[in-house]
Amino acid sequence: MKEKIFETDYGTIHYWTGDLYADCRTLVFLPGLTADHRLFDKQIEAFGEEFNVVTWDAPGHAASRPFRLDFTLMDKAEWLHDLLMYEGIVKPVLIGQSMGGYVAQCFLQKYPGEAAGFVSIDSTPLKRSYVTGAEIWALRRTEPMYRAFPWKTLRRIGIRGCSTTRYGRQLMESFIDEYTKDEYCRLSGHGMKLLADAMDADLPYIIDCPAILICGEKDLSGSAKSYNRRWAKKEGLPVFWISGAGHNSNTDKPEEVNRIIREFVMSLGEVDNG
Repeated sequence: MKEKIFETDYGTIHYWTGDLYADCRTLVFLPGLTADHRLFDKQIEAFGEEFNVVTWDAPGHAASRPFRLDFTLMDKAEWLHDLLMYEGIVKPVLIGQSMGGYVAQCFLQKYPGEAAGFVSIDSTPLKRSYVTGAEIWALRRTEPMYRAFPWKTLRRIGIRGCSTTRYGRQLMESFIDEYTKDEYCRLSGHGMKLLADAMDADLPYIIDCPAILICGEKDLSGSAKSYNRRWAKKEGLPVFWISGAGHNSNTDKPEEVNRIIREFVMSLGEVDNG
């Protein structure tokens, strides 16, 4: 994987690609809030020889710092789109874990018809109809809530709340240790606020490409499991439940998740760069 940079008016985004071929399907891996590109190490390892692969440290995360934290989810989707256009990538398969899934949904909203597929990993729908006013109110108050916890406790919650396996927890610990408590609270608070803003925008967020949902059966993040049940039923989307996996199901059960992703990508047929 080659580390590259993409300049914005808010800061520099660091991203990674393998060799990119025009006649090869491109998988774009979008990590969740406070995680970085290493979240998808097991996926890059599995798919890097077979497909074009792209991942990033999302704006404000890890190597993509310093970065002004006053952007929106749509800004992130626009930067992602511009980055892919710069690399000559069209019709990508967007694979987003948690916050990465929200970025993907904004991409689909802003650029209809430009994605070949969407894989949601432990994410939830952005449509306003799925959430209550109280839930949005709580999202907007994440930062002061986090600041009320001692740093040791906050780290433990962040690590153990996302993964059920030693590998997944050690990886999550390495992500969190990139930040001071102040940085972690500001980044988390900003992420939850921009999520609330995106929901409050009450946009259609139509998924206009083939899509699947993946969710860990032990995902303890908010109401992710109930959201995915409702999302699957209302939108007619296939949902795959990963036994024994937590919120970062792609790190807890990478072989199973990789199998599901591969079968989905292969079902899309031949690459169409038109």
